[in-house]
Amino acid sequence: MSASALSVRDLRVRIGTREIVHGISFDVEREQTLGIVGESGSGKSMTVLAATGLLDAPGAAVTGTSTLAGGQGDVQLVGASDRVLRSVHGGRIGFVFQDPGTSLNPLLTLERQITESLEAHRRMTRRQANSRALELLEAVGLPDPETRLHAYPHQLSGGQKQRVMIAIAMACDPEVLIADEPTTALDVTTQAQIIELVRELQRDFGTAVVWISHDLGVIGQVADEVTVLQNGDPVEQAPVIDIFDRPQQPYTRELLQARPVVGASGPPPPPADAEAVLDVDGLDVRFDVRTPVGKSTVHAVKDLSFAIRRGTTLGLVGESGSGKSTVAAALTGLVKPDAGVATLDGDDVIGVRGSAEKSLRRRISLVFQDPFSTLNPRARVGTAINEPLRVHRVVDGKQARKARVDELLELVGLPTSFAQRYPHELSGGERQRVSIARALAGEPELLILDEATASLDVSVQARVLELLGALQREMGLTYLFIAHDLAVVQQVSHDVLVMRDGAAVEHRPAAELFAAPEHDYTRGLLAAVPPERPRVST
Repeated sequence: MSASALSVRDLRVRIGTREIVHGISFDVEREQTLGIVGESGSGKSMTVLAATGLLDAPGAAVTGTSTLAGGQGDVQLVGASDRVLRSVHGGRIGFVFQDPGTSLNPLLTLERQITESLEAHRRMTRRQANSRALELLEAVGLPDPETRLHAYPHQLSGGQKQRVMIAIAMACDPEVLIADEPTTALDVTTQAQIIELVRELQRDFGTAVVWISHDLGVIGQVADEVTVLQNGDPVEQAPVIDIFDRPQQPYTRELLQARPVVGASGPPPPPADAEAVLDVDGLDVRFDVRTPVGKSTVHAVKDLSFAIRRGTTLGLVGESGSGKSTVAAALTGLVKPDAGVATLDGDDVIGVRGSAEKSLRRRISLVFQDPFSTLNPRARVGTAINEPLRVHRVVDGKQARKARVDELLELVGLPTSFAQRYPHELSGGERQRVSIARALAGEPELLILDEATASLDVSVQARVLELLGALQREMGLTYLFIAHDLAVVQQVSHDVLVMRDGAAVEHRPAAELFAAPEHDYTRGLLAAVPPERPRVST
């Protein structure tokens, strides 16, 4: 019997007449993790979907071999029948995908979603499956597992949902676990917990893991061997320590250089006499929510005060649920605070109404995390950027607005021809540049960036961060940069405000905070950032 749990040879994927995966081969041994890394569009997910028999794209053709080996016999997955694939998926191969919110069935309890595979693949009775489901939720560290068995996905946080996905994937003790960007959408602290959880389960069950990621920092913490993909080609395959210490290919070196690491230099210092452009004092926001036991109140932001100096960046940091985005929503009129005062150059931000409110919306612009969902899919790029020019009457005349759209595209590093494209014709980084151009169209005094680089590849993220820095230096822009990743925040911020459960736990100049964090929570966030060196298995 082969020592490999999964062995792939000369895997090729063709969609129509175009080959998009070019002859990839790899092996994953038991208790070993193979990291597959590359940017979006490099073929990472396509390779693994094809190798496990999950690829079902119109016109797709897969050649090569992919052999699943184990005590239940070897199975050839490429070209296998639906019956064979159903017998191995969920049983011998477990899957954890990037977004647990779309992977979990919103209409079924956690208990039912875990017991499905146990009843189908292990022929357990309902009572046996329920008992095993409870054991799995305890194993993945879900709080109060007995109560959560009867909960629905919408009642869990993102990290908790991902733990449930891992419980489902590990339910039948699979020989291979496929983890496709399982931590990309999570906070750095939750990411660190998920990485450690998978390692513990791997040690306990002897599972082989294929971990897909665009971030070599994450891969360095999980992988024993690494395959680097670029445009469907395996450009480098080596042990993880060799990838980090002796990368052979320029593309691998580019990925290594692009990953954010704590300790990188921050932006140049602002003028010593820079005055505050935004002042916030005593901001307080509460939400009424309905629960199974009645109405409840969530205290999202608690007596928060801070200021942002003109031409500087304030990094607003915290885990999901800490209140970061609620602060942005309060400053842009999307939610009504219960208390507090905020002024922009002395003008009221919170209580403003009528024509003054419209003027204020021009002075404060917002860039969201997902540029695809914030751009109208039916509107061309030029139309999207032109809209604030027209609404706020920044430029008069159709030709003048078109010229300004071209200027804004060039400002964010895009060709003027992109004005005729639709959002789906752009990459993620290009879409985010369009979002930044649109935000700058109103010539704002304050630009709020709410996790604006969190969904991007690390190399694209690095280029967008460079763009933001260049725009700030050239135009004197002021940023409120909201993020959960302190390594990214250090690169762009002059000051840092750390939030937890709606309250400020630390607010200091960035250089001081990173040199000597005072609060345990800040130190925990810093410790959760993947280090520069890989973790070598012992």
